[in-house]
Amino acid sequence: MESGDAGFARYTYRLRVSSTALSGLEAEWARCRWVWNECVAKSRQRSVANRTRPEGGEKVTCGPAELDRMLTEARAAMPWLREGASVPQQQIVRDFAKSRTKALNDVKDRLPIKRRAGMPKIKKKREALPSMNYTRRGFRIKDGRLHLAGGIVLMVVWSRDLPADASSVRVYRDSVGHWYASLVVPVEAQPLPAVGRCIGIDWGVTETATTTSDTHDLPHPEHGRDARVKLTRYQRQMARRKPGRGQGASKGYLRAQRSTAKAHKKIARQRQDTGRKWAKAVVRDHDLIAVEDFRPKFLAKTTMARKAADAAIGATKSALIEMGRKHGRTVHLVHPAHTTMDCANCGARAKHALPLSERIYTCTSCGVSTPRDKNSARVMRVRAGLCPADVECVGHGRP
Repeated sequence: MESGDAGFARYTYRLRVSSTALSGLEAEWARCRWVWNECVAKSRQRSVANRTRPEGGEKVTCGPAELDRMLTEARAAMPWLREGASVPQQQIVRDFAKSRTKALNDVKDRLPIKRRAGMPKIKKKREALPSMNYTRRGFRIKDGRLHLAGGIVLMVVWSRDLPADASSVRVYRDSVGHWYASLVVPVEAQPLPAVGRCIGIDWGVTETATTTSDTHDLPHPEHGRDARVKLTRYQRQMARRKPGRGQGASKGYLRAQRSTAKAHKKIARQRQDTGRKWAKAVVRDHDLIAVEDFRPKFLAKTTMARKAADAAIGATKSALIEMGRKHGRTVHLVHPAHTTMDCANCGARAKHALPLSERIYTCTSCGVSTPRDKNSARVMRVRAGLCPADVECVGHGRP
């Protein structure tokens, strides 16, 4: 979002749900879950029919139009389904169509299996968390309350003002059992005054972010490590109290499950808070930002998996990009290839990859010796063309 351009943002608010509203939400979710599962079944039937069709036979499609007809016929035949509002049921069909299209496009584009989105699956009653989307004609805000189609009235905790009228709202429940309303509203960019500085950012595991500015380095917060003792105790309680096949969960198991979910939720919020505060400081103090376009997913199968996940590099990077867009800053995403092998001073490239144990980068061409991550952060800035005037900078001759 450029300076002054309109965009959209989500404003999420906690909901206070009465017993009557809770019954209505759970009944509405049961209907939406049934519609989703019917879409999955219909899609699988069409897939089997297409695989077994005779040579030259017509291919059977399962697009949004056919799923809409299926929903119309089901609502006409089933009074139970017709008792619910049509808006969330239609939106669950849209969500299914988007998910299925994404999975098919990933296969068509020959993406690696690890990066493909899987085909939509059945939503099980005791595992799937409720999530219902309402378009503009399916909700309204009146007297500070959220009125949903179907006569469901929810009390909203207005923790901050809503900047404009919402175009849609998603009502969902998290793993702890709290209900939230996420409203989509148009927003305007809030450009900050120019400061005439640029920064390069390199992601890592020892430090979450190493920058060309010593004051903006982000050390590893280790929120997950601090909560590991509690999580271990709760997970052992769940393992001891796990119900057998076909048996219902005991109260002790549900208590331990809720405690585990609360601990995970707290860690996630701590990571989000740390990432947003750091991103705001970087955006406030710099006009131009060069960021390593790092995808930490491959670290999930390495010995650094736990520490890399605790660093929340992906969430921190997303927060930085979002904050830069909000405040009219220019964010350059730099390809990470060979950033640890290039010299930020002369542009020479090492003949072999540096092992992780080697933390000092020494250039064989110009003889400059500097910390490895600091050199990578400077390389980000050079590759983005943001080399400051007071620093000697030689072009790489590479994209």
